[in-house]
Amino acid sequence: MRYRKKSGKSRCKIFVVFVTLAFLVILFIIEKRISPVAELQAEHIAQKNATDIIEKTVSDYLEDNRFTYSDFAAVLYDDKKKVTAIETIPYNINKVQSELGELLNRNLEKSSQKSTKIPIGSLANSHILSGKGPKIRIRVSPVGSAQIKLRNDFQSAGVNQTCHRITAIIKVKMTSSVPLYSFETCVEFEFIIAENVIVGDVPDYNPYSFIDSVN
Repeated sequence: MRYRKKSGKSRCKIFVVFVTLAFLVILFIIEKRISPVAELQAEHIAQKNATDIIEKTVSDYLEDNRFTYSDFAAVLYDDKKKVTAIETIPYNINKVQSELGELLNRNLEKSSQKSTKIPIGSLANSHILSGKGPKIRIRVSPVGSAQIKLRNDFQSAGVNQTCHRITAIIKVKMTSSVPLYSFETCVEFEFIIAENVIVGDVPDYNPYSFIDSVN
């Protein structure tokens, strides 16, 4: 009788161990299948959220200020009307970087209070299950502050003509999280702030160079 009891307990322990291992293996397989899809879904939502916020913020800011090329740069000529230099205006460069950065970070911070929901079936990488099942919440929030730099962009605009653009390069890090997972993505945008076509040779210019701000 004792032998049988011990044998029964041993079989029970083996069964429990087997079920536990099988459960862990299934979880591992599910995790391997779901994690990449969850990352893509979360990254897509984070990028869309950042795009909407940044595009609206920049658009509203430019609409309110209506900058022109002369607000940021001055083309200097000699007596023969030949271009001798292009000088940037540090005060306005600093002003744009500071004000736009403050607006962006404020609006991005507000977005951290927002979230969206997607069906759990959309994380299964299956066309049959896509869009089905209970919905889970995805939260998106900024990581740190948005980085803003103004850049000179010189491009040929025809015979003896050069287009000088001043663009804003905006980099934002976003984190998106779903239950059990958290992902980080970096989003970069470029917007034209002002531009001007310069007639004549532009002396010693770098086609792409960042404008140094003066603090």
